[in-house]
Amino acid sequence: MRIGFIGLGNIGGGAAANLARAGHDLQVLDLDPAKVDAIVALGATPAESAVDAVQGAEVVFTSLPGPKYIETLGVGDGDTSGILSAMTPGSTWVELSTNDLDTARRLAAAAKTADIHLIDAPVSGGPEGAAAGTLSIFVGGDADAVGGVMPLLDVMGAKIDHLGPHGAGIVAKIAQVTLCYTQTVTLIEALLLGVKGGVQPAKMLDLIQNSAGSSYCADAYGPEILAGTYDASFPISHAAKDMRLAMELARTVGADLPIMARVADLYEQTEADYGPTAAHLLAAQLIERANDLVLHEMT
Repeated sequence: MRIGFIGLGNIGGGAAANLARAGHDLQVLDLDPAKVDAIVALGATPAESAVDAVQGAEVVFTSLPGPKYIETLGVGDGDTSGILSAMTPGSTWVELSTNDLDTARRLAAAAKTADIHLIDAPVSGGPEGAAAGTLSIFVGGDADAVGGVMPLLDVMGAKIDHLGPHGAGIVAKIAQVTLCYTQTVTLIEALLLGVKGGVQPAKMLDLIQNSAGSSYCADAYGPEILAGTYDASFPISHAAKDMRLAMELARTVGADLPIMARVADLYEQTEADYGPTAAHLLAAQLIERANDLVLHEMT
């Protein structure tokens, strides 16, 4: 199948690599030439522009940082044309990014006018899941269009759920990812509570990992917090963005989520204090500073 793929970052790079290894004809584009070269080495062709990447493609995948990038790519910004005007009528655009519902609805209307099938398919599983082809993919879109791209999604993911019409995948992705961030914050607080009460940090983490409070966050992030390494593989800007999207979604659907709002505020403050490229678990330091105790200094 002829595929255009735009955005070869943490998720897009692994997903595109798996499609290339499966033998598909890929036209790839990214701002980083090294990322393009890595997929070209697997048999893909570099595209000179977004229009070049999508022309003649049966399916276009995009994996981008956020809503404003997605919308600009789709419909243009006044100076440049969007990919919807260059795609072949009847072809399909699969959007892997985490978008907001309002932007997605505007793009869906533009796609319908251009006779393009737009599918939202945000993912979970991180760079390691993208590389291994084991992503969880949350799919929203027309059933026939989704069925047409399901063999491609199967190459990229291990758990693929078609959740309903366009927008359903976005809602599901945003809702589930907030739990990871909320659990991370409560993990930090639980560790601090135990350590301030006299329990050694490593033992407190061990107790959490082997109790009703056990979680992916405790297993993956607890050691990073206690070591003071804070998981540099995922920047705070991504976490803060996801929580902003969650708050926007809450306003759109009329949900009152006070605990989630506090978590969103914490990540926004962490990004402001440490910069967008800082490790996401540096949120721990804001809580540690408020408690006059740095966990990694106690180990």
